Amino acid sequence: METLLNYFENIPSLHRSILLVGGITFFWLLEGILPLVSFNYKKWKHAMPNLFFTATTILVNLPLAFVLLKTSDWTAANNFGIINWLPEMPLWAYVIIGLLLLDFIGAYLAHLTEHKIKPLWMVHLVHHTDHNVDTTTANRHHPLESMIRYTFTLVGVFLVGAPMGVVMLYQSLSLVLSQFNHANIKLPRKLDKAISYILVSPDMHKVHHHYKLPYTDSNYGNIFSLWDRLCGTYMEYDRDKIVYGVDTFFDETENGKIQVLLKQPFHKYRKPTTASE
Repeated sequence: METLLNYFENIPSLHRSILLVGGITFFWLLEGILPLVSFNYKKWKHAMPNLFFTATTILVNLPLAFVLLKTSDWTAANNFGIINWLPEMPLWAYVIIGLLLLDFIGAYLAHLTEHKIKPLWMVHLVHHTDHNVDTTTANRHHPLESMIRYTFTLVGVFLVGAPMGVVMLYQSLSLVLSQFNHANIKLPRKLDKAISYILVSPDMHKVHHHYKLPYTDSNYGNIFSLWDRLCGTYMEYDRDKIVYGVDTFFDETENGKIQVLLKQPFHKYRKPTTASE
């Protein structure tokens, strides 16, 4: 475990790039072998806005990584943060607790907040207005959302007191799991269900991308499914009945244009047209 943490604490930029590109490539190919939905769309054309926002996410996060590092170093030097206040336990236990708490604050709470506060929801809409959810959708985030997510992650690092090795391990797992649970892949239902007791599975997350409430406001988790189950936001829905997108912004052509998506957060809020199935 110590070797693993040392690796992630000093993970080269090249290796992080390989995780990003390799993950998209792997799940992209898997989507062709085990597709959940046979989308009638041009895969590369659909991917272009999503890859654009992947690039902006990288551009936003790269210079801010320095602040994460300094915050992590400060918590270690001052023995501050939840995992630094816990009684002595094996290293693997500290790592698991650190990952769970970072996932709760940096992903679950961030995601929940974006759905509950109207201006943040308008920013987050860029992610939800994809009508053909696949692995490229994972990083379809407006630059403003990248800032919001970064802020929650920074607060998480501060409160948890996570060392940089745990932080980078968390971000790497978050990247790959997000690509996995957005991927347009059809796992056996029993296997997907079994996975969903620990990790956010494809079927579980696809419910969140259904175009109507209350399903849109459920299954906020990214890595661990625990938080949705504990916080009462877990829902199930037949994967064959899911319709992607958002009922209030349902123009698929407009939602595929980068220039339109960049302006999305500045639209007037629209109340959901349907509150239940």
